[in-house]
Amino acid sequence: MEAIEGVSAESGARIWDRHASPISILILGAILLAAGLGLTGGQPSPPRTAQFGEARLTIKTPMTIRNGEFFETDITVFASAPLGDVTIAVSPSLWRDMTVNTMIPAPLEEKFEKGHFRFAYGPLNAGEMLRVKIDGQINPPLFAGTSGEIGLFDGDRRIGSMPLQIRVLP
Repeated sequence: MEAIEGVSAESGARIWDRHASPISILILGAILLAAGLGLTGGQPSPPRTAQFGEARLTIKTPMTIRNGEFFETDITVFASAPLGDVTIAVSPSLWRDMTVNTMIPAPLEEKFEKGHFRFAYGPLNAGEMLRVKIDGQINPPLFAGTSGEIGLFDGDRRIGSMPLQIRVLP
């Protein structure tokens, strides 16, 4: 048997000896497919809205995010009736292992009371809207996800709340 230049006859030259394994291409393809389907985070999240009669609460925040990423949360309150002191309340479990960098506009008053972080913005007339933008980051210890709620209050009177669950990938 005559040897091919660079390949000995004893090695039983196979096509796999000269090319990359198809397994690596299949793994790369699976990762790209998962990313394209939005399974690895980074996809736009649709806004979620709840109507409470006196006000409508809309929240737009990532539902799937990767560890260490920066994110934005937009909270919009539309008053259907006059509200004396629009207050947004966030459960501590939702912000566990997250860093909140900015909140625009800044609330008139910030406090932790009755088991929630509370941010008071003052009065809102019927037909007016309050939009709050929160910038944050997922801290490295947070893995798998977090859940909690964002509530809407008129002072101390609860108007309603929206449960949220955020999936965090490595």
